[in-house]
Amino acid sequence: MHSDPETTELEIPTESAGERLDAALARLLPQYSRSRLQQWIDAGRVSLDGTSPSRRLRVQGGEKVVVRPEYLPDERVSAGEAAVPFTIVHRDAAVYVIMKPAGLVVHPGAGVRSGTLQNALLQLDPELARVPRAGIVHRLDKDTSGLLVVARTPAAQARLVKALAARDIEREYLALCQGRVTAGGTVDEPLGRHRTQRTKMAVRPDGREAITHYRIERRFRAHTLLRVQLETGRTHQIRVHLAHIGHPIVGDPVYGGRKRLPAGASPVVIDALQSFPRQALHATRLAFAHPKTGRPVQFEAAPPQDFEQLLAVLASEP
Repeated sequence: MHSDPETTELEIPTESAGERLDAALARLLPQYSRSRLQQWIDAGRVSLDGTSPSRRLRVQGGEKVVVRPEYLPDERVSAGEAAVPFTIVHRDAAVYVIMKPAGLVVHPGAGVRSGTLQNALLQLDPELARVPRAGIVHRLDKDTSGLLVVARTPAAQARLVKALAARDIEREYLALCQGRVTAGGTVDEPLGRHRTQRTKMAVRPDGREAITHYRIERRFRAHTLLRVQLETGRTHQIRVHLAHIGHPIVGDPVYGGRKRLPAGASPVVIDALQSFPRQALHATRLAFAHPKTGRPVQFEAAPPQDFEQLLAVLASEP
């Protein structure tokens, strides 16, 4: 076994009272999978107020937890030989801020062991091998472009993960939606796995809290560009919430439904909409307290060329 210098100490928040320990930790430490946390609990690598708990223990809130990760040697993700497929927006001793292109998977998973952002980060900076998931703190869907913060040390990652759990990291997106949205608003609807299609998420009364704020950035004849701010960070949250209110994201292959083509649209507009290959969603702004200095920092990135071109075509029609 290979031990890592990334021991994490934390306190169970009061809002987790009544949850199983493994579920509470999965929320507090999103850089680890729930199954991995369960393995560490069972192996005695998690202590709760100085004791070795069961994964099924119901927490009360306020308990002190220490997590000591451990990996098998073959569980490390290799860097691979692919060129680094992202742009570095900012770097310092504690963090990278990067611009992820559409089409890049963030983490290795079932059937995907190479060609991911995590592989590319390890190629860029081999020292990231000592940080869980190569320092990745949050994620974007494969076909969503935009800004991500990556921690360069275990201490920086622990602080950023804690800030993310406390909703102290601001994340804003640009989303091009079908239809004309009349005004800004908030979608406060819990999300969980779809009951029959397990790769999808859905609004469910028994789901986890999910809150999405949106305001109008620009109106087009039959579409609206929204500026969206996440209060929570559930899987596919923006895509599901906007589809739920009847304004799915243009090009979304999972939640977009049948493609809507505006009546009377020009052939240029119809071609642009039909050929856009992904959901028109871009993480445009990221703001957080720097994990080393504590000072507020923020970063912005314009949408990639394909997104900008689609907006220009839509703007060409009155």
